[in-house]
Amino acid sequence: MIALVTVMSLVLVTFAARLVYVQGITGPEVALEARANRMTTAQVLGARGEITDANGVVLATSVERYHVTINQRQVANYRARGSSDGLGGAAGVASRLAPVLGMNAAELGGRLVGDRGYVVVARNVLPDVAREVRALRLDGVGVERVASRVYPKGTVAGNIVGFVNSKGEGLQGLEYALHEQLKGTAGEERYERGKGGQQIPGGESALTPAQDGSSARLTIDSDLQWKAEEQLRAKVAETGADGGAIVVMRPDGEVLALAESTAFDPNAPGDQATTALSKSVSEIFEPGSTSKVVTMAAALETGVVGPTDRFEVADRWTTPHGETIKDSHDHPVEKLTATGIFAESSNVGTVLIGERLSKDQRYQYLSAFGFGTRTGIEMPGESAGQLRTPDDWHGRDEYAVLFGQAVAVNALQAASVFATIANDGLRVEPRLIAGWTSPDGQYTPSTREPGTQVVSPQTAQTVLSMMESAVDEGTGGNAAIPGYRVAGKTGTAQRFNPSGYTASFIGVAPADDPQVVTAVILHNPRSSIFGGTVAAPVFSNVTGYALQQLGIAPSGAPATLYPATWE
Repeated sequence: MIALVTVMSLVLVTFAARLVYVQGITGPEVALEARANRMTTAQVLGARGEITDANGVVLATSVERYHVTINQRQVANYRARGSSDGLGGAAGVASRLAPVLGMNAAELGGRLVGDRGYVVVARNVLPDVAREVRALRLDGVGVERVASRVYPKGTVAGNIVGFVNSKGEGLQGLEYALHEQLKGTAGEERYERGKGGQQIPGGESALTPAQDGSSARLTIDSDLQWKAEEQLRAKVAETGADGGAIVVMRPDGEVLALAESTAFDPNAPGDQATTALSKSVSEIFEPGSTSKVVTMAAALETGVVGPTDRFEVADRWTTPHGETIKDSHDHPVEKLTATGIFAESSNVGTVLIGERLSKDQRYQYLSAFGFGTRTGIEMPGESAGQLRTPDDWHGRDEYAVLFGQAVAVNALQAASVFATIANDGLRVEPRLIAGWTSPDGQYTPSTREPGTQVVSPQTAQTVLSMMESAVDEGTGGNAAIPGYRVAGKTGTAQRFNPSGYTASFIGVAPADDPQVVTAVILHNPRSSIFGGTVAAPVFSNVTGYALQQLGIAPSGAPATLYPATWE
């Protein structure tokens, strides 16, 4: 009996000593270790900035969504609590989780079995669904917040805005080009979790806030962008063209629309958009007769010709190398002024004027108007086009460059030439970004480069007047807009890869107070190869809409034009 009491006393003393040691000596350390084991860290995403049009219409935004995740090892330990079916483990979790997620319980159950610590079973669920999942307090089931990118306007401006991948990284368009400014900076949340991985209510937690990204306001007008896209797709279908582009911009470089016939929806870009760059800045072509604007501006600026100088123009001309340059149609010798040559888009007449310029002067003015140089637009993948130096001109090239062959541009470069004329000869960099709004709501306009004076305001005004003759008396009659004076130029150029023709019309309205420059480009139309036939009517529709959209008043006094012919 005494021995038993002694043994029991020793056991009690040992337990008491151990209790004193654990609670009194190592207690705080053990508690800290236990709490550390209960702590977990979750990333808190910073919201990606919005992309809006010039009027604040949202083109790209991030919305609150959640991923439902599974720890398969913890799911296996689930025990039913108060449920009628009494199911535990993966089957029990699936039976309770599937109805909330709108999934089949058997299929979901199969995904819950295994030894993986992280499996996403539902992506981008709505906040109310996420709250229901949390309320179930199921072992191994977690909910993490993500920022899902949505594009409310769908295909409208999809080629400009681009899209992001599942990680929120920009892959195309402005989403790619502006990624560093748009992206948010992640924060983190540390909190105590229970056995099932769920956050312990009232437990310790600490939050390092995330930083949202900045939002970009574009110069684009989404309604005008829609109109341009709609008109372009209709004309491509009508003419059987391979494709095309429409650029609408202000003379000061603000791009109002950048439409392409191969638009896509960034909400579901598919395979087409993963490799395609914006064709309005990446696809190049020979501009044809629209670039006669450069030749005429150079000739006027250097003083080698005046708008009323007289020429006798045949329908063909032979170069010193024995190569023949032809007009678009056979005709007898015509008595045309320089304005008449421009209005009738005579290749032969243009060469008669342009050969008065040295080869270096021809190259100088093509370069000054932006040929062979990227415009600097914020879009990725812009091509510089092609402009070879005079030393690399061969055969008829030195004459072909005068009427838009042996050179290549993208649609935006072609439009920018006319914007320079409409802007009193001052060439400015085209832009899509009007400004930025910081996460705290502070808006800052984008900075602007001063531009380069390519030709004098007087020369630009003279060319503009000659462009009016091309619409009123020449090949661009289909570009007319009731109530507004229009200046412009038709273009037709042969394509070699693939073969065919590029038909175009580029113009300015109102000609007496330039506000809008529009370029319409159609690649390989089957119904007609002439820009005045297929592209000019589209110019009229789109530019007329733009003038109304922008509230531009009709023209005042009628134009006083230079004579086109002489006797």
